[in-house]
Amino acid sequence: MNSRVVVTGLGALSPLGADLEKTWEGLTQGRSGIGPITRFDATTHATRIAGEVPDFDPTRYMDRKEAKRTARFAQFAIAAAKQAWAHAGLEGAQVDHERVGVYIGSGMGALDVLEEQILIMNAKGPDRVSPFFIPMTIVNMAAGNVAIHLGAKGPNLCQVSACATGGHSIGDSFHRLQRGEVDVMIAGGAEAVIGATAIAGFNAVKALSTSNDDPTHASRPFDSERDGFVMGEGAGIMILETLEHAQKRGARILGEIVGYGLSGDAYHITSPGPEGEGLTRAMLMASRDAGIGPEAIGYVNAHGTSTSLNDMTETQAYKTYFGERAASVPISSTKSMTGHLLGAAGGIEAIATVMALHSGILPPTINQRNPDPACDLDYIPNQARQQQVEYAMSNNLGFGGQNVSLIFKRWHD
Repeated sequence: MNSRVVVTGLGALSPLGADLEKTWEGLTQGRSGIGPITRFDATTHATRIAGEVPDFDPTRYMDRKEAKRTARFAQFAIAAAKQAWAHAGLEGAQVDHERVGVYIGSGMGALDVLEEQILIMNAKGPDRVSPFFIPMTIVNMAAGNVAIHLGAKGPNLCQVSACATGGHSIGDSFHRLQRGEVDVMIAGGAEAVIGATAIAGFNAVKALSTSNDDPTHASRPFDSERDGFVMGEGAGIMILETLEHAQKRGARILGEIVGYGLSGDAYHITSPGPEGEGLTRAMLMASRDAGIGPEAIGYVNAHGTSTSLNDMTETQAYKTYFGERAASVPISSTKSMTGHLLGAAGGIEAIATVMALHSGILPPTINQRNPDPACDLDYIPNQARQQQVEYAMSNNLGFGGQNVSLIFKRWHD
């Protein structure tokens, strides 16, 4: 018999704030975290706006020497994981560390360090490349560093599935817990690629918004005036436990994860599959895994990137999945406020989904001034909604045609 799996801790760094409280407050208030880029001089770039994590001090989570040799994305992962660990009441708790695992991924890892060290080598020669270059850059260092900081000696894995990374990390953690292989999993994603090369690269494929004069309105999912996504950074980490383990230690339970689905489009390296067929299959798989039908889902946190290809395709997927009740299901894109956190998106958005169930507040899709007629569902325009639901879904899609769907259930004390 499969173990039930619950959420007991959440840690978040986002453009809305460097902790869960500030991030959730921003999401429920409908506040944008998008502004001018300060991480580098973006003067010559077509896009000069992004969602940067404000007021982040890595030395709150590690000493100054370690911070200097740890890439920003891994700093984010360590910070969010420590927040989640404390939020779960695990600091000082008696746990079997060999049964605590870490699944934390990133879409692009330390692209900033790679860029910096290549410039140093070209300008000053190979002898000037940092000895920390390799351990700072490799993508699994977020998971590795978190395990070191928290003493997690169980399964340790780094997922890399572009913008579906965080969701895959949480879903695979859920199934490992279900099978009874571990007691606790630290799961999610981290990303920090607001830099000259990444912005130039996404501009080259015409994916980013260029609404530089109006940054807070630049991310406009499902709106007819959208002109591309806005890059964000941060980390979203959750603590998942078997119900038995959580109850044995008297943990506060925030929600239950009950379903996980994943699929591949086998269609195109950047465009989603026609009609959202791949996402539809992922949602149906998650429903089967949860043992419920589409009619049970009361809220969806959408991928909602603010690009025409995604928004229209995703809308069609919901129409197929929900059928006649599609127009009555509340759906929102929190990327309208955070921007797109790439590999961390699934982590932050799963956290938003759990908090929506826990609080009875559904976050909005802001900047819905002129809704796209092709995106004619209930995208919770502009203001959060007080509504208690029993089941909620979080969806993400990644370049390469990778889709992930997670289903959470409200916890009843």
